[in-house]
Amino acid sequence: MEIYQNAATKMRNQGSNRNMRIMSFKPGHDGTIAAVDASAAELTYSYEAEKDSFARYSTINPTTILEAAGRLDDIPDVFAVGGWDTGFNHDPVGYYGIAQGSDVVGERTVFGRKVHFYSSTHERSHLWGSYGMSPFPAGTPCYALIWEGWCGDFYEIDEYMQVVHLGKVMANPGYKYAFLYALADPRAGPTRMEGAGKLMALAGYGQTGSPDLDEQALIDFLLPSDLYPLHKKDLRDSPYYNIGVTHQKFTNLARRVSDAIFDSFHTFAKKNLTKGYPLLISGGCGLNCEWNRRWLETNLFSDVFIPPCANDTGSAIGTAVDAMRHFTGNAKIKWNVYSGQPFTLDEIDHTGLEVYPLDYGQVVSALLDDKVIGWVQGNCEIGPRALGNRSILAAPFSKATHERLNRIKNREGFRPIAPVCLEEDVALHFDLARPSPHMLLFQQVLDSRLEAVTHADGTARAQTVSRKQNWQLFQLLTSFKAKSGVGVLCNTSLNFSGTGFINRASDLLTYARAAGLDGFVIHDTFYLLKEGPVSVSGGQK
Repeated sequence: MEIYQNAATKMRNQGSNRNMRIMSFKPGHDGTIAAVDASAAELTYSYEAEKDSFARYSTINPTTILEAAGRLDDIPDVFAVGGWDTGFNHDPVGYYGIAQGSDVVGERTVFGRKVHFYSSTHERSHLWGSYGMSPFPAGTPCYALIWEGWCGDFYEIDEYMQVVHLGKVMANPGYKYAFLYALADPRAGPTRMEGAGKLMALAGYGQTGSPDLDEQALIDFLLPSDLYPLHKKDLRDSPYYNIGVTHQKFTNLARRVSDAIFDSFHTFAKKNLTKGYPLLISGGCGLNCEWNRRWLETNLFSDVFIPPCANDTGSAIGTAVDAMRHFTGNAKIKWNVYSGQPFTLDEIDHTGLEVYPLDYGQVVSALLDDKVIGWVQGNCEIGPRALGNRSILAAPFSKATHERLNRIKNREGFRPIAPVCLEEDVALHFDLARPSPHMLLFQQVLDSRLEAVTHADGTARAQTVSRKQNWQLFQLLTSFKAKSGVGVLCNTSLNFSGTGFINRASDLLTYARAAGLDGFVIHDTFYLLKEGPVSVSGGQK
């Protein structure tokens, strides 16, 4: 049993310095730079390297570093670096561990000034990120689940922020989940990170029922295995090898393996997590909306919290929280999901554009005329889900709209399109009894009119919106409801295929013309394309 030293005891030994600014870096894929004002216990920003049309899962790049540094008016007091592979740039702490010795504290000289240096493991970045961002008051005991590509562990955090490792349920749960997609895809080689999201969609096509002999054999091989990496060629004799990802036999397998992974964790939790504390979920598996829904339905916990950046995009925030906990004794922050990069209004060619001041009624009329509209407001979202500041919006009523959106997105036809809904109306359209502002839960669709956002199994991944949360999107939904009777729209991310969110006007115009958007809104201006889409390359750096 590993117990993490009480942070309050550390502060009695070290003395407190609460007037402190922390800049934190997440190395490796999903590279991110976060800044936290420790004096206000508040997230200043979280800049993800893939945003602004860089490749998905990018490492930190010079553009992100310069933009992040430009937001601060002085050198930070603390530079924090999250752990990664111990062979990665001489990482001193590495990937795993929460006990004493899993962090490094020191000093560095930056531009002639002495600053504090802090580094802790990747595992800790997930744990303290979910704890720091959770809505539960300081001192509330919590359980924590970290499940992602490599970790599959439960923890308990007591009222003094002591952390107890309760046990490892499974090695590499996220990697095993994503591996299935590569196994079935004739075009796939090694396991790829995007495979997990695609498999989540395919599981919705699977039939209910107990595993058959083939399914059980693969489950028995896959789940207990500690092997990494798994090699597709080693399963050449499997009936699922290159079977095709949409084959019914494979979609059934996807559903059975998904259930088996969850059931393994649920069985452990039911036996060992018996105090009724709230559950914090982090790691890439925290983006699996079916599993999140099932955790809520277990009734094992007083509440369940999943941050919108549960995957590695939240790790820089987690390391910053860990550093703040070390230096100040506080591990709770205020934050806003729209804390990413501001939109860049560079010059665009207005040829072929009709330009209007933003009028919500005019945009609604375009949407009801089956037009597909890009929607940009304020800073971009943190985490991978578009939540109304870098979105593509459309009316939710037609299967043809679903098909068109997947063509625009250059995605497989089996991929679902998510809805965004007025929070006050969510129970009218979805079997959802709580707000879901970060689009992290599956629910059954109750409204048969919503054909564009209803998946094969009758579910959707809805985002709820309130006036306080996102005023502009709330106003658009309210106006759409006034004309259509339904406060729901299709909402998918605004990005070139294979890149992070579009974050500059010139890229948006290039994308609109090439992909086939009918128009777009940037802040308080509505642009409609006069001509049809043209073949244009660009926007990907």
